[in-house]
Amino acid sequence: MKTRIRLTLFAMIMFYGVTYAQEKLSWSDLADVSFNSKYFASVDDYFLAPTFGKRVLLYHNKLVTITGYFLNLDSSGDLLLLSKNPMSSCFFCGGAGPESVIEIRFSENTMFKTDQIITVTGILRLNSDDLDHCNYILTNATAVRVSK
Repeated sequence: MKTRIRLTLFAMIMFYGVTYAQEKLSWSDLADVSFNSKYFASVDDYFLAPTFGKRVLLYHNKLVTITGYFLNLDSSGDLLLLSKNPMSSCFFCGGAGPESVIEIRFSENTMFKTDQIITVTGILRLNSDDLDHCNYILTNATAVRVSK
């Protein structure tokens, strides 16, 4: 009887750990996306809209961790990004595609230096319709490791 109880408890603990553990996300995972021209009535124009691949869809609404370069593109601190590349070769400077940046919404007021390498954990949201935001958004984000 004790063995059965112990096995049940062990199984419950393992299930809890697997279910609520964060997943390590890589920039190659985020590259599983293609872009096609799409009409947006709100601006009466065509823009490239993402079609997310199977691999990246697995991470939608999941707790993930990823490391990259911190970018602050707005003096008010409203547009904070994590980038695969430093500022000199990031998406906004023409050095990479939109799949190489993630918009970060920190759970607390947080600021780092531009190009500081940080590891961030948060809920990954995939965005294909809101032109005011990046294709990848990390919500409830917290910095878990910061390089000097």
